[in-house]
Amino acid sequence: MTNFEYFNPTNYVFGKGQIEKLSSLLPENKKILLAYGGGSIFKNGIYDQVKKQLAGKSVIEFGGIEPNPRFETLMKAVAIIRENEIGFVLAVGGGSVIDGVKFISGAVNFEGDPIEILRKRILFTDSSKTIPFGTILTIPATGSEMNSGAVVTIEATQEKLTLGGKALFPQFSICDPTVIQSLPKRQLQNGVVDAFTHVMEQYLTYSHDALLQDRIAESILQTLVEIGPDVVENPTDYKLASNFMWCATMALNGLIQKGVPTDWATHMIGHELTALYEIDHARTLAIIAPNLYKAVFETKKDKLAQYGKRVWNLSGTDEEVALAAIEKTSAFLKLMGMPLTLSEAAENYENTAEIVVERFENRGWKALGERQQITIAKVKEIVEMSY
Repeated sequence: MTNFEYFNPTNYVFGKGQIEKLSSLLPENKKILLAYGGGSIFKNGIYDQVKKQLAGKSVIEFGGIEPNPRFETLMKAVAIIRENEIGFVLAVGGGSVIDGVKFISGAVNFEGDPIEILRKRILFTDSSKTIPFGTILTIPATGSEMNSGAVVTIEATQEKLTLGGKALFPQFSICDPTVIQSLPKRQLQNGVVDAFTHVMEQYLTYSHDALLQDRIAESILQTLVEIGPDVVENPTDYKLASNFMWCATMALNGLIQKGVPTDWATHMIGHELTALYEIDHARTLAIIAPNLYKAVFETKKDKLAQYGKRVWNLSGTDEEVALAAIEKTSAFLKLMGMPLTLSEAAENYENTAEIVVERFENRGWKALGERQQITIAKVKEIVEMSY
């Protein structure tokens, strides 16, 4: 197991009715920016619950943060905070809203052009230079409610880029599983697959000595396989909803990546498909992941075999189990309503591989993966396999 530090200061407030604790979690005597997305919180009653808890506070609202939040939109919120001397941001939404608020938090006091936060993948480590924020989660999927990473899209250049740092953890996150009752089926499907792939990116690398990390990762995968199809059909079942929400948080709150190698190439390629074609994030992961496993099969074979035996209860030689594990994964993704090819999700995609390769080369991303085995040539192969 490699050396690591684990720091996670987020107060995770979980369960039914926990929005009632919001007023006690907010800072005293600070103006608050209430940030949200496209308006679903008005339909499901969450907005009214939040406003009740904000009574007596000085609040300015900022709506319209998009799925795959746009840099251009977020900068409008940055301007509002600067103009009104706002001292706290409350994000009410899913991963996109929370990611957007993380960017806002870092951008308000950033010295220089805020676009460089994304271009240079800035890490924020000094909390005195960021605006504190809390979250109320409405869509389980990304784990953004309990981590310090974010992904933001620059609309002008169709780029989806990352930021992070220990100063961008939420101070608190209120996570009530009953919120999923009002979510469309597609969002629930996406959430399960997003969480599943987050675990795979931190688990499916090569054999190592961090035994507990593997077992925790496998337990999350097994739970998502068990409950995923059912929670999509029965979101009012609290047992399913609560386990789904906790799985999504645990998938990316930093715990299972400590002391182990990781491989985020599936996400890095998938981000390009979202930026180019507005394909849902989870669906891009489903398109890319199985083909990535096939393209670098030899370097992942041992871990694929372990995954196949422990998560899917497969038997046979290691090679047979590893190959069957990829097929089991594809079948699960299909069961969860995911497309498995780019042709199912986009039009005029024939030059995608060349576009992705050019973007990676321009950013200097020449070797990805846990062993830097995913070269530019491999990226091109993986994308072409995904057509």
